[in-house]
Amino acid sequence: MSVQHINPDSLFKLDGFAQISVPPAGKRLAHIAGQTALDTSLQLPSRDFHDQVVLAFRNVAHALAALGATTADVVSMTFYIVGLTDEKFQRFVAAMNVALDGQPFPANASSVIGIERLALEGLEIEMTTVVAID
Repeated sequence: MSVQHINPDSLFKLDGFAQISVPPAGKRLAHIAGQTALDTSLQLPSRDFHDQVVLAFRNVAHALAALGATTADVVSMTFYIVGLTDEKFQRFVAAMNVALDGQPFPANASSVIGIERLALEGLEIEMTTVVAID
């Protein structure tokens, strides 16, 4: 059984987003540290925002695989975006919609937070993930 996503009629609906996510009974929750576009050598392959979003989602996918989990097991995510504007949010959504080999990252309970900067210069996005595992 996978994570149940609920969007009550009394709350707004948005593609790629769930108001409530409930992990299946008997599962444990794993917390994946903030993932960015950094590679395994701590190098930033691109300063392009779209590229960084896609690379960060791929890093989340690698972490999920290490747990034996998939995107269907994601309970919630928090996104930290440097210099967030309405236009940059739209660019984030566009990148999220093709983040996994041209496919969108599945909906989950998520928050997007605009920030001044991240730990390393040049990073524009970081995402934390909570996932239900056996």
